[in-house]
Amino acid sequence: MFTPDAADNYERWFQTVQGRFALEQEKKLIQRLIAGWPRRRQSLLEIGCGTGIFLEMFWESGFDVYGIDSSKSMLRKARERLGQKADLHLGRGECLPFETNEFDFAVMITLLEFCRDPGQVLNEAGRVARKGLLICFLNKNSLYHFNRKLLRLWYGEDGLLIRARWYSYWEVKKLVNETLGPKKTYTRSVLPGTGIMWQNRLFMKCLNKKLWPPIMGAFTGMRVDLIDRDPLTTPLPARVKSEAKA
Repeated sequence: MFTPDAADNYERWFQTVQGRFALEQEKKLIQRLIAGWPRRRQSLLEIGCGTGIFLEMFWESGFDVYGIDSSKSMLRKARERLGQKADLHLGRGECLPFETNEFDFAVMITLLEFCRDPGQVLNEAGRVARKGLLICFLNKNSLYHFNRKLLRLWYGEDGLLIRARWYSYWEVKKLVNETLGPKKTYTRSVLPGTGIMWQNRLFMKCLNKKLWPPIMGAFTGMRVDLIDRDPLTTPLPARVKSEAKA
């Protein structure tokens, strides 16, 4: 599905005004979802790390980061971005070349949409991670997805996102339960509305900078707790400030 030009196109998208705005909201959602995860000396694997845009964010957050992707061109970009900060591997999510429980956490960001066997990918993620997973996916019940389907119908628009398999919240929740068993999850979304609404104008900015229920936004994140413990309820930055005052 990924052509040699996919890495360049991926990077160019996030350099557009719309792409930069979307990336900012997606990062905020991810940081909120994993606020309770410890960082120091914690290993994190991103499966389908692409060009390393999100992996760099995890490194900046304090994790020891690892990445794997099936695209050589994507990994080339990731190595240019991260250098020695990350341990990067070429491989597929359906058969990860890692030991059971080798990592503390594993994340998949818009990966299941492009997998031949998403259940096997999720099963492998649950095998190599011992504390928690983060699954971010494109919401097929969003207004953004509906609008893209109309554009394809009217104008014959094609592209990677059109060919991807979009998911609903209930489909991902069912996939988690069937693959990993009943687990505690926490899910929110960002970027409601169509792409033209993803901008910094006052009303649009307020609309898009909120976290919404999982069915509302185009980009949905689900944290899956693999161990039976209550995550921290205070986001990391707030804890750091309170500890500094003490």
